[in-house]
Formats: sequence, structure tokens, C-alpha cells
Amino acid sequence: MVEGSMTQGAGQGPVVRTDTLRDFRVPPYAQVPVQGHPGNAFPEGAVPEGYTPTERDLPVINRGDTVQVSVDPQSAPAPEPGNGGPGPLYVVGDVHGYLDELLAALRAEGLIDDEGRWAAGNARLWFLGDFTDRGPDGIGVIDLVMRLSAEAAAAGGYCKALMGNHELLLLGAKRFGDTPVNSGAGTATFQAAWLLNGGQKSDMDRLQDVHLQWMSRLDAVVEEDGHLLVHSDTTAYLDYGDTIEDVNDTVHSVITRNDADECWELFRKLTKRFAFRDEGGTMAAQELMAAYGGQRVVHGHSPIPYLLGEVGSEDDEGSGPVIEGPHVYADGLAIAMDGGVTMAGKLLVVQLPLLN
Repeated sequence: MVEGSMTQGAGQGPVVRTDTLRDFRVPPYAQVPVQGHPGNAFPEGAVPEGYTPTERDLPVINRGDTVQVSVDPQSAPAPEPGNGGPGPLYVVGDVHGYLDELLAALRAEGLIDDEGRWAAGNARLWFLGDFTDRGPDGIGVIDLVMRLSAEAAAAGGYCKALMGNHELLLLGAKRFGDTPVNSGAGTATFQAAWLLNGGQKSDMDRLQDVHLQWMSRLDAVVEEDGHLLVHSDTTAYLDYGDTIEDVNDTVHSVITRNDADECWELFRKLTKRFAFRDEGGTMAAQELMAAYGGQRVVHGHSPIPYLLGEVGSEDDEGSGPVIEGPHVYADGLAIAMDGGVTMAGKLLVVQLPLLN
């Protein structure tokens, strides 16, 4: 299996498929205007005909050595108000436009109040990227994260976010549109790739300069309390620098130069996945941490249901995968945080370190 088995290229005319180029069904444009935020982009839960939030695009891996860590919100201690020291550390997996689910998950952990305002004092919160596409309100998610960042800072904590491959995809679709790029597998465009990967017209219509500037400044790698936080379960970050600072500087430079081919290459590399599973996975995690630090790699990007082989039927309502919490694998060196919210899984908000 090639690590990048879900890359988002799309050709002009016939689609060219390789081991690292796989397309999605094209979702229709959302025709219903958004009536404010926070909330669902579609009124009364309705979605346009053909809208498909549950994609079946990844190979199913049945693994017997992964550990699913159950996180009980009732037993998790609520974040304490600021007391001068660093507060508890939380991470959030892929959101993909599911604003209502995000609000509910943040409330369950005591991070926001009933009005959606920061309520966690000096707690530290990291989003692992992929805020838009597939779900109904990606811009609403970005607006929420931006607002919580200001509120958390005022309370002595922080709310920060990493660069996901879907942030690169949305930036590229907005900046480059149908400009052909050299995909290595035929002609591709950011616009076509964005649509094939769940791009929502309602998000593009509401995308403003402030959103573009915010996304373009996100870091790609950070280390917090012994946890190496990245979006993608790949070692491709090593192609962009030997230190965390180098990687983030290089990624920002690529985005700033505004070269379509260079941005596409960055997007392609950060769409790779599955580096830490199967034989060699432990060594890959060790290689990444040897360069950037940390004792565990914490990532999103690859949905847990596929890693575990727990895939529900799209035809049977309520039969989706049962996800209780993050998954620890690669001999305990990797933590997967994408709970598969786009396939009726769970949007994960978890305090680190995990208590097994």
C-alpha cells in the first residue's frame, strides 16, 4: 500500500488514477444560504439532494494491536481558571464543517459555556486542522476557532490550530482556481480537487480575506508537553526542514510565494497518510520525533474507523462506527484523533496525556 493512497488530484477530462491519486464523488453545491453563526448551514437539518458527508474512500485495515482509549466526559476534570501556570492541554481532531458537533464536544469538556464562549481559563487547546469541506459549515468552524483564540488569550489560556491538507486545498482553490498544476499524474487544478474532496459552495461564498490570512499563517508542526502535534500521519514533514521552526518557516514561505505548482506539491505531500501503521510504523514515528522532539505523535487526517475496520453502512441509519475515543498504536508512539465525524463517527476533543 502506497502511503499516499488518498491524494486529491483531479484531471481535466478523464481522471487519471495512480496509487497516489484517488478522487471522491463530487458533492453538489449547497443551494441554501447561511443564516448566521454558530449553527448548521442548512435549515432544520436539511441538506441538498446528493450531499454525501460519509465518504468511503480509504482502504479498511483490520488491526488487532490498536488500542481505543475511552474518554468519559463525566469523569474528566473541568479546566481550572488561570492560576499563573500552564493549564491542561486539549486536542481536537478533524472537524470538517461539523460546527454543531464541535460545539457539543467542547461543551462536554467544559471548554465553552452554553453560549459558546471560552470557559476554560488557562487551558490550552490545539486543533489539528481540516476545518472545512464535506460538512455543512466550515466557515462557521473557522469563525468559532478564531473567536475562541481571542477569548482564551484574554483568560490566560490559548486556543491554536495547525495547518491541515484541507486548509491548503481551500487556499489553493480560492487563489488558483482552474489554473493547471503539475500533479505528476496528468493535469490537475485546485478547484477540481477541492470539489472532488467535499468542497462546499456555501464555504467559498463566505470565504473572506481574514479567513485566508488566518489559514495561511497556521503552523504545520508543534510540540507540547512531550506530544508532537501534526495534522497528517506522514513523515513528509521531514522534506520541509530538520527542526519544527524550519518546517513552519518553509511552509509559510511556500504559501507566501503563491506559486501554484509549489503549493500543489505541499498539498500533495501533506495529504499522505498511514506512515505509522503496519510494519515500519514504529520506526517512522521514531524518525519524526528524533527530528522534532516529543514522546508521542498525535495526528488527525486518517479516520479511526478505517484504521480499525469499523465501517458502518450508509444505507442503514444509526449503524455507523462506534468511536469512544482516540486510538493508540505503533507500539504506543502514535495517537490517532480523527474520529470520523464525516461518517457518523465522533468528533474528538481529548485532554492529554491520555490516562489508560
